[in-house]
Amino acid sequence: MIDITRPIYPGVPVWPGDTPYCYQLVSRIADGNSVNVGKLTTTTHLGTHLDAPWHYLDTGEKLESVPLSVLVGPCRVVDARGQETLSVDFLQKVELAERTLFYTGQPNNWPAFPHHFMHVEPEAVAHMASRGVRLYGTDCPSVDPLTSKDLPAHKAFAQAGVYILEGLALEGVLAGPYELIALPLRLEGAEAAPVRAILR
Repeated sequence: MIDITRPIYPGVPVWPGDTPYCYQLVSRIADGNSVNVGKLTTTTHLGTHLDAPWHYLDTGEKLESVPLSVLVGPCRVVDARGQETLSVDFLQKVELAERTLFYTGQPNNWPAFPHHFMHVEPEAVAHMASRGVRLYGTDCPSVDPLTSKDLPAHKAFAQAGVYILEGLALEGVLAGPYELIALPLRLEGAEAAPVRAILR
């Protein structure tokens, strides 16, 4: 198994302005309590995470509507290093699968939140959907540029019925076929959730 999940730790970079990750003990054995118990405060878009369509479309599906069958099964890792944008021209040269993950060269640990990363052209989304892609995975924090307000790629994914898995840790993973298991927390009514993702 290959763990493609970003580690979560105090100070882990999050989207600028989003809720930072915080873990604190509220009960300590060392203080005389019977157990250690922690409390989490964080964004739902922490590290490796799954976007539900409701994140970028007010009429979109919430997290519990994302079918598990999309998140588990055969997949393909594509080496997309050097691509500033994911275009139809590039996609025509590579093999795709129902679940396709794109390694763009992002490191598995961000020293700071990246401001420049590969984003996806809306036409590329339609092309992937026409070739049977149902889950798009990326090591980038978003499918749109950091400063985008209208989110054209996100909306294209919603229109195409393709789900988005962001923030994967793909450094060191060779391109090729794998089995993907990417299960989010079961957060009812949420727009996103952290995922533990592995390849076999």
